[in-house]
Amino acid sequence: MNKLQELTDKLYNDGLSKGREEGERLLEEARSQAGEIIAKARKEAEDIVSEARRQADDYSQKVNSDLKMAAAQSFQATKSDIENLIIGKFAGEEVKKTLSSADFVKQFLQAVAEKFNPDDTSDLSVVLPASLQDELEPFVKGQLSKVLGKEVSASFSKKISGGFTIGPKDGGYFISMTDDTFNELITEYLRPVTKRLLFG
Repeated sequence: MNKLQELTDKLYNDGLSKGREEGERLLEEARSQAGEIIAKARKEAEDIVSEARRQADDYSQKVNSDLKMAAAQSFQATKSDIENLIIGKFAGEEVKKTLSSADFVKQFLQAVAEKFNPDDTSDLSVVLPASLQDELEPFVKGQLSKVLGKEVSASFSKKISGGFTIGPKDGGYFISMTDDTFNELITEYLRPVTKRLLFG
């Protein structure tokens, strides 16, 4: 009976010992695999965070670049608006008002017409504002024709609100001094001066 007991105990202890060893081996394997899984998960998490940071930096640089460009464009547009506002004060309504004055147009037209060569056989043609026809038609047919020593042909256009165009009747060339052309001319000269005064 003792021998049986001993044999049973021995088998039990051997089985228990083997079971423990197997259990420890399995546990060790599980720990090793768990460590690898955790290390892999950490590496993936670091890669994700690193990629997210890179994308955030790229996005931040793009936003900063877009903001700088938008600010520069906005600043340039504002400067241009200020220039146009100031130039408009000089070259706007006052110019229209002056070039729509019959007396001014008469003086200006006569001064320009006197510069044409009197020996030139070409007849002159002048286009004037339709709104000033009653005041300017007698002047062109009378005094202006007399100054030039030849008849001057006059037509009146609603497209011109102030000033005039003058040139040979054959249309080889003409001199334009309407409110539009005068505004273009004065704006061309005022713009650089205005820029310097306003923005250095």
